[in-house]
Amino acid sequence: MDAKQLCSLPATDLSRLVRSGEVSPVEVVDAALERIEHLDPHLHAFVELTADRARQRAREIADALARGEDVGPLAGVPVAVKDLIATAGIPTRSGSRAYRDFVPDEDDVVVERITAAGAVVLGKTTVPEFGYSAVGHNPISPTARNPWNSALTPGGSSAGSGIAVATGMSPVALGSDGGGSVRIPAAHCGIYGFKASMGRVPLYPGCRDERYPGMSGWESLECIGPMTRTVDDAALMMSVLAGPDPRDRHSIPAGDVDWSTAAAGDVRGMRIAFSADLGYITVDPQVRAVVTDAVQAFRELGCTVEEVDPGWPDPHDTFWRLVVADTDLTGMRELAARYGNEMSPHLLDMLSRHWTAEQLTDAVMARKGVVNRMWRFMTDYDLLVTPTLTVPPFPVGMQGPEEVDGRIVPSSAWLGFTQPINMTGQPAASCPAGMTADGLPVGLHIVGRHLDDAAVLRASAAFERARPWAMRWPGMVEELTEAPMPTGAGVAP
Repeated sequence: MDAKQLCSLPATDLSRLVRSGEVSPVEVVDAALERIEHLDPHLHAFVELTADRARQRAREIADALARGEDVGPLAGVPVAVKDLIATAGIPTRSGSRAYRDFVPDEDDVVVERITAAGAVVLGKTTVPEFGYSAVGHNPISPTARNPWNSALTPGGSSAGSGIAVATGMSPVALGSDGGGSVRIPAAHCGIYGFKASMGRVPLYPGCRDERYPGMSGWESLECIGPMTRTVDDAALMMSVLAGPDPRDRHSIPAGDVDWSTAAAGDVRGMRIAFSADLGYITVDPQVRAVVTDAVQAFRELGCTVEEVDPGWPDPHDTFWRLVVADTDLTGMRELAARYGNEMSPHLLDMLSRHWTAEQLTDAVMARKGVVNRMWRFMTDYDLLVTPTLTVPPFPVGMQGPEEVDGRIVPSSAWLGFTQPINMTGQPAASCPAGMTADGLPVGLHIVGRHLDDAAVLRASAAFERARPWAMRWPGMVEELTEAPMPTGAGVAP
């Protein structure tokens, strides 16, 4: 099997082929690294490529298999890891000059788990500074670019992870999602992104370690999740990632979801609430049209689909105040005093504001209102389906469009569908819904009841079977993988 074929396979197939001995894990890793060499100089998905370490890990897995050992369900599967997720011995810079020399002495829980399951870490992927943004540029590395059109953003903050999966540089990737940061780049890159229920996947040291200002925020909002080309791959990753850990006080017991079968089964009879705008969000007409058409698939699958809005007021300001409440303002203001002229302007703006206790406690109360509206609303429905984002990918270098469908909007308003779900802690996924007239991906957002992760996966898999997307590749993948290597291009090992 040649390198191009290997880079096109889902993780479920790769792990099976590696375990059976039909493919060597060394071949798999070499194929991924070759594709990264071809594509990443154009897209900047990776900020740290650990090629030598990955090859050594692949050889160790091959040797273990030769001895007849069980190396785990992710046997030989390459994984790209977002650069907000701690990796022992590998720099974790978080897109900030303040951490440009930071090398953690411990892995994040999720890195421990994928490594124990036989995965091979390829390297760290591009993020905006500390993840306080939903795009892919930061002060210390080249701007991440959308593989469907490199003049546009891939979305963020798991920007590089989305690019890596969309182009086959890695079959799966880890992202983190505090306001949509798995689902946003999944939508803009045309892949699948899954955010589990709050506490399903434990986090530490990310969000939890008070020693690291900037890296220790978002505790009440953040989730780590898989970014994949198929729903089955996401379920496979969740079988490894999920389960409690004493280092995360928010983590919840395991056992209520059988990840091996969660994506299987019929959706006939499911009750689905569909809202194209939640009653208050300005949505690009092409996005509205693509998602409205995609929802028809659920009717064809035997679901009951009702157009209805949950009915809460726009929680945009509430969300960002919750982010501030989760932030180490003292520590980050000290960083700003040292690195101010080298930090992202939107971060400096947040840190320079005088936040009152009432603003932050009012946000906590408003969050409770959203949560209560949502659980009451969901008693009548199995799923809520919306667009993932209000707009298709837009030009790099901006935080978000300030005009949508002829209306002036805040530059973060395009995130209006994803952020409330971090406030409620519900499971949610972004599926590729279709393409705009310009050939840009649009995401379909599927939200489940609290703790009903299986329903989200089952509905996602049913939609995937009805509207297959996994073999739809950006044109540049075909063009660049067939072209000669660019002279002098590459990523530092």
